Amino acid sequence: MIGSIRQRLGRAVFNWSLRRSPRLKQLTLSQRRIYIMPSRAGFVFLLLLLVMLTLAINFQNNLMFAMTFLLASLFVITILHTYANLSGLTIRFLRGHACFVGEQAAFDLTLTARGSRQYESIQLRLLYGSGTAVDLLETRQTHVTLYQTARRRGPLLANALLVETFYPLGLFRAWTWLQVDLNTLVYPRPVAGGQLTDLTGSGAGDQAQVHPGERTGGEEFTGLEQYQSGMSLKRVAWKNYARGQGMHAKQYVELSDNRRWLSWQLWPELTPEDRISRLTWWVLQLHRSGDEYGLLLPGVEISPDRGEAHRVRVLEALACFGLNTSAKDASQYDAQYQTQYHTHYNAGENTP
Repeated sequence: MIGSIRQRLGRAVFNWSLRRSPRLKQLTLSQRRIYIMPSRAGFVFLLLLLVMLTLAINFQNNLMFAMTFLLASLFVITILHTYANLSGLTIRFLRGHACFVGEQAAFDLTLTARGSRQYESIQLRLLYGSGTAVDLLETRQTHVTLYQTARRRGPLLANALLVETFYPLGLFRAWTWLQVDLNTLVYPRPVAGGQLTDLTGSGAGDQAQVHPGERTGGEEFTGLEQYQSGMSLKRVAWKNYARGQGMHAKQYVELSDNRRWLSWQLWPELTPEDRISRLTWWVLQLHRSGDEYGLLLPGVEISPDRGEAHRVRVLEALACFGLNTSAKDASQYDAQYQTQYHTHYNAGENTP
């Protein structure tokens, strides 16, 4: 019964705090955003005070009265110090870092102290993520990176941020939930497979294998060779012949196209997600080997190139392929997000 009431109260506070926290790039914690309640240790401390007061009244012991009131005063003063350890703290959301499915997506933010005020033992964590504790004593600003597990490819919005403190005595818990205005992109999980030779083509849409190297008869001039009987007179280097350098013929070759095309038509026996994972693995392999490669997906064509910028562009195309990213606005995300939170909350996981 008590656990059910606590869960309902926690959900209500969570939803209420998120409604009062719009997505902002920077915000300062104030009394409108900070909530404070006694911790478990605080409730035990209150129970102890009640017992001491009962004994003092029963035995009419002035020393026990003085100790009870002194500890009660300390309890009240702790409320102010715990609240002040969050009040005035400025949080700025910087950026998110891309990752692959199954990895930890990193989100950067900074904490800035107000004036000369010191902040100690401030704990931060994203919902369902691991947390960290920071202090702002000598420095006025500190950089924090928080992590969140990426479970599916595509755009990823950072979960709600919990900021809390139990400083200085652990008798009170001051906390707030904030909506984080950070997002990143999750690349597909790379899965090895396929043959590299199957990926060599002579142009967009042509996946036939060709032999790399040079072939005679093209239009690329490579030098001179000794003229032999039967060669076309059009290939004779007449300028060299006029200078008395002998009879030579111009040599031309055709350079075969060794650019590699990663096509959606490869491996038709695989499911769409498995194909995307395999294409992702080949992108990483070709990037590591320094080859030029392009991507052919239904409705998407990226010309062959190389380099880090090209790798990111191709991975972004694979990450977003087939996803209706435009439909993921903030309101839809919030509804889905709170539903997931309630599910985990009822299961007893990561309660606020």
